[in-house]
Amino acid sequence: MKSSRLVSILLLLQTRGRMTAAQLAEELEVSVRTVYRDMEALGAAGVPLYGDAGHAGGYRLLDGYRTRLTGLTVGEAEALFLAGVPGPASDLGLGSVLAAAQLKVRAALPPQLRAHADRISGRFHLDAPGWYADADETPYLSAVADAVWNNRILHIVYRRWRTPTDVERRLEPYGLVLKAGRWYVVAAPGPRTFRVDQILELTTSDEEFTRPDDFDLAAYWTAYQRDFHDRLYQGEAVVRLAPGVTLTRPTKVDGQTDDDGWTLATVPIESVDHAHAEFLCLGTDIEVLAPPELRAKLARTVAELAERYGNPQAHGGD
Repeated sequence: MKSSRLVSILLLLQTRGRMTAAQLAEELEVSVRTVYRDMEALGAAGVPLYGDAGHAGGYRLLDGYRTRLTGLTVGEAEALFLAGVPGPASDLGLGSVLAAAQLKVRAALPPQLRAHADRISGRFHLDAPGWYADADETPYLSAVADAVWNNRILHIVYRRWRTPTDVERRLEPYGLVLKAGRWYVVAAPGPRTFRVDQILELTTSDEEFTRPDDFDLAAYWTAYQRDFHDRLYQGEAVVRLAPGVTLTRPTKVDGQTDDDGWTLATVPIESVDHAHAEFLCLGTDIEVLAPPELRAKLARTVAELAERYGNPQAHGGD
């Protein structure tokens, strides 16, 4: 819509300064002729716009001119307040900053959008950690965040799962990621990923590092997760699942359900031992067909359980 595009032009000029008609057209995905018409409309509406000709020319706003956020749509205002996550912001020491920013944005909204924003805030709350997981102790989170922001070298003592467990590391922290209630820092060399709650000691440094201009934290994390799952699930199990049973991991359904409503599926597994423990939790709602060693291990466990619970006399029962 034209009204939305006009607001976008104002916000672009406010945040980026001077921009040519070609740059605005590319950003807004419209023609240069459309940008010219929009500039005429803004000028007619009293917006103090200046157009400079020449190689270094372009459009710019009068110094000091700011527009209020009245161009936000209902959906944009709702999304803005839904995106405010007080828990993580508080973890990073930014709780009061987030609250102040939301207050300023709310004050700038027209009454109708303000009501929608309040409605969203009162009806949706994000609580990332699971029910049965205790919150991780991350005493060094604020220090790590400060180093990320200021490109400062960190020296840490880190606890990993393999021996030697406690190791010293020099980190160039590129960014922080919050995944399922747990904080991770992505840092060079590598880059590699470290759990913030496993940092045992931390020393900050005045030494600065240069963060690569082309480093994309979101792209790195997507690739890291994909690689993690590829390394984690190195085997497969062929199973039959009872009607209505689903698994939490990606599962390939191999065929139609049989006459009893059971479904044949291929499931990625980390190891026979891990799959044995996981599939036992499903009880009689799953049948493992392959690999043979997993099926045999489950059969032995079921036989031992049947013997134990089928002979109460052996354990002092009546």
